[in-house]
This record gives sequence, C-alpha cells and structure tokens, in this order.
Amino acid sequence: MPEIRNPNQGGGGSQDNRSFMVMLLVMFGVIFGLQYWRAKHTPPPPEKSPAITQSATPQSSAPAAGTPTAASSASSVATVQGTAESTTVVENELYRITFSNRGAQVTSWVLKGFNDTTGHPLNLVLDDAAKQFGYPLSLYTYDAGLTQQLKQALYVPSATGSLQAPASLSFDYAAGNVTVHKTFSFGADYVIHADTVVLRDGAPISALLAWPAALGDMENQLAYGYGQIDTSTNGKDEHLDIKHTSGGATLKQPFDFAGVSDQYFAAVFMPDQPQDAMLVTLHNQIDVNKMSRMPGFSKGTAQVPVLGTAVGNVSGHNQTRLFVGPKSIKVLKSVRTANNNTLETLLDFGFWGPVGKVLFLGLQAVHSALPHALDAVHDYSWGWAIIFFTILINLILLPLRVQGMRSMLKMQRIQPQIDAIKAKYKNPKATDPKMAEMNAEIMKTQKDNGVSMFGGCVPSLIQLPLLFAFFTMMTRVVELRQSHWYWLHDLSLADPHHILPILMVITSFLAQYYTPSPGVDPQQQKMMAFMMPLFSGYMTWQYASGLALYWNISNIVMIIQQQVMNRTSLGREMREIAAKRAARKTGAAKVGGARTIQGRR
Repeated sequence: MPEIRNPNQGGGGSQDNRSFMVMLLVMFGVIFGLQYWRAKHTPPPPEKSPAITQSATPQSSAPAAGTPTAASSASSVATVQGTAESTTVVENELYRITFSNRGAQVTSWVLKGFNDTTGHPLNLVLDDAAKQFGYPLSLYTYDAGLTQQLKQALYVPSATGSLQAPASLSFDYAAGNVTVHKTFSFGADYVIHADTVVLRDGAPISALLAWPAALGDMENQLAYGYGQIDTSTNGKDEHLDIKHTSGGATLKQPFDFAGVSDQYFAAVFMPDQPQDAMLVTLHNQIDVNKMSRMPGFSKGTAQVPVLGTAVGNVSGHNQTRLFVGPKSIKVLKSVRTANNNTLETLLDFGFWGPVGKVLFLGLQAVHSALPHALDAVHDYSWGWAIIFFTILINLILLPLRVQGMRSMLKMQRIQPQIDAIKAKYKNPKATDPKMAEMNAEIMKTQKDNGVSMFGGCVPSLIQLPLLFAFFTMMTRVVELRQSHWYWLHDLSLADPHHILPILMVITSFLAQYYTPSPGVDPQQQKMMAFMMPLFSGYMTWQYASGLALYWNISNIVMIIQQQVMNRTSLGREMREIAAKRAARKTGAAKVGGARTIQGRR
C-alpha cells in the first residue's frame, strides 16, 4: 500500500502515542462496554407470585355508584347480557377507539396523527396477537375459565354507534353468580379513565384491566424482540425488556404507573390509588408468519415474544387512568399521575440518557426556530434541524478544538526535551525501576511547561458521548419517525440508497487527513486513516439516517474549521515543527522512493 503522509503531522513520540491510544481505548471501551453494562445492570425478571384467586373485601362492601349489586347471600344474580354483537366508536381529535360489546373490550385504537408503514392511520391494537391473547381493556383473572368467560361474554353497552369526547361509556354483564361493571370516561387528550369491578357472590374479586398483546406498530419490530414493560415505584423507574420479563408474574407495589411500550408508543396504566396497585406481566409467543400484515416475513416458523400487562387494585375495584399515545416529551410532560409525577421517564434515552435528552431538547428548539418554508409540502424540517443543530454544536466546540491544537503545539515544542530524557534512560523496559524515574521526569517537564498529555484528546473525548447519545436518541424520539428529508423517507431508518454511509467514509477520511496528529506513529496514523472511515460507514449502513446526516455534517464542519486553523500562525508553527522532526528522524527532508499524498494547506 502506498504511504499516505499528512502534511499536518510529524514523527513519533511514545508519550503522544500514549495519548492517542488512550483516546482510542476510551472510544472502543465505551462501544463494547455498553453491552456489558446493560447485561450487568438490567434488573432480573420478577419472581412469580402465587396465584391469587380472590382478594380481600374492601372496607365498604357496597360497590361504587352505578355498579350492579347483588345480595351477599345470593348464589345467583339476574342475568344481564347482550343479545347480539355491537360496536361503539369514541373519538376526539387525537384518537378513534372502537369498542365491542363482546368482552367490553377495544378492537381498534387509532391514533389520528400517525401512520403505519403502509401509510394508513396507525392502529395500536395488534390484531393478530390480540385474537390469541386478548384485546385491550379486557379483564385478567387468576381463573382461566372465568377470564375466558369475561372475554367472550356479550355485555350491555350504555350507548352504541358513535360518541364524541368528552363522553362516558359503560358496559354491564351478569350471569350465574358473576356480575361485571365497566365504565370508561374520555376527554380531549390521550388519557381515558376506567372504573371496573367484578363481583362473585356479591364480593369483589381480583380482575385486572389488561393490555395483553403489545402495540400495533410493532408488526415490523417483532422479529427484533423489541418491547418493554415500564414501571415507576416510589420514584424509581424500570424498563424491563423482553429478555428480563417473565409471564404471569404478580407484583404488588405502589405503582405510579405501569404498562407496555415500544420505541415510540406506550399503553400505560396510572392507578388512582398507587399504594394499592398490583401488576401482572404477560409474556406470550406468536408466529409472525401467520400474521395477516406480515406475509412471507421469514422462512419457517418464527416464534417471537409479545409483551403485555394487567393492572388492578388489591381490593378488586379498579380505578385507573390509561395513557395510550406517543412517547413525545411534550405529550408525556403534560400527563400527570396520581402522585403528580409526569410520564416523562417513559422516554428512555439509554446509557447516555441525560446527554441524549439535552441533545433532543436542543434539536427540538432549533426545529421550532426554523422558518415554516422548510416545513412545507415534504416535511423536510427535521432534516434541516439536524443540519443546523450540528453546525451549532461544532461552533460551540470550536474553542475546545483550538485549545486542543495549542496543547498539541506545546507538546511539540518540548518534544526534543522529552526525547533527550528518553535517550538518557535508554528506553527502559516496563518492569525496569528506571521506567518510573523516566516517567516522573517526563511528567515534571510537562508540568513545568504547562503541558497536559490529554489536552489534545479533550475535544475528541467530549464528542464521543455526543455521538453515542445521538446514536440512541435518533431511534427513540417519535418526532423523527417517518420524517422526510429529500431522498430519506424516514430519518429514524437507514438510508435506503446508502448515499450517506458512502459519504461518511469520504468525509471521515478527510477529517482525519487534515487534522494534525503530532507524535502519532505513522503506521498507526495510516491504519486509522482507513479503519475509522470504514468503521463509521459500517456503523451508519443499516442505522438511522438521521445519525448519518449528523455525522456527515459534523465531519464537513470539522474539515472547514481545520483548514482555517491550519492557515493560522498556530497551524503553521505546528507544521514547521512537525517537518523538522520528520527530517531529523528520516535523515532527509523527503521520503525516498515513497509516494506521498499531499494535503491542501
């Protein structure tokens, strides 16, 4: 391979090589350490509690107002059943919910402001899974026969046809010794209120309100096992993924909220009385090849997990609110639980959560400040917001880059002294006691001259958390879901034509080529000149195109900034010192017989 020689770099220097290796090890350590950290710190699956067949009777044995009653000594009640299936549609500006009187449950929950992958309004009921495991707002009991009976029963609704929120809808059912009453109230936001009770022989039993079968936008995510159960207990939030969730586990805790979510949407219960709440985690398997909207998904049988939750009150009388909607920061902050907390923690930005949240808030602020012309027709505004926000970040980091160049220049100025110290000790082995003496003398020389061995690495080390936070944030915020930018149809998905990843390789190479790397071994520099661009292209090949857009713009801004800095007195002095060191090391001012690629200065 022909040698590539950067005009902005000079000869070696093991002390500077050490700085370079520290930066490299930190970068790769973070990448591979994330997986280890998650495996180490993810909570284990909750232990399965013994089945509860009947909870204690509440202090007052009288059901809530409007609830069917029965004498405690009666062995049967007057039958209350529907004669035929019927539907009731409740809607506001945000949703359209379709109830069936069979099971008094939801068969369709459409969010009007979002589309699925086919361009149709998004239905958050995963119908194929719901047919097997239960529809939303069905009842879960510890008696499988009773649970099935309550799902198949024909209830008597208080209204049929269409209702416009604000509204209320109730369902009643009675047969044998079982009486059921459900009331749902609807407002102008994504939250509804539920009041349910199941009486057997006149006493309430544990019958939890359920969202049993994941969310409808997961049809293309099921194969990747994405989905989690979110809970908040005494201010402690947990996000249990599929691998750490067992089916049928019962948890009795003061739940502020509990429910199921995926990347962008959530169905979360918020009990009116958190201190008396109980949660059952549901974990089932479904064959994606048999799902109606996923024909030919894969060859053979593909059993994938489906998560759900059931939440209720230990007294058996459930009163809870239910949020079903997007995991948008603005929306989640507007919803408050019984303890006056918000649902903001549902949006989990991962390991670099605080950094990711700040980055998104900044991106959102830039997006809000953009002129409406960029948002016309094709909704390109989020792509432009990423571009302008990236430029802003790089301008903020510019003083650190200048300071980094100054630190590297100071290191170059004292490099002859460092070389003399190494020659004095004749480069002892690591186990030689003289090694400690040599390092102490080198550190004293650096301190006396105001040099920090990590000074030149600070800009890169600061950018790493930003990059990793962007890496996670781009696929968690619903605002970027299905956002367009010219040939990119969804900034949260990979570039379909791989234009940005290819451009990544080019811009990453140029960014390294024009950035001074004094003291870095030429062979290491040559390796990194090819390895890092290929690595960045690989990272963005199948990942969110929004990340690739951010990374490319960042590289372009860095190249421009570095070109300007290389023309300053600071840059010229660095090149002069580097050239002298290179000449002393090689014994000549040219590379004999080697082909050199000269960069623009």
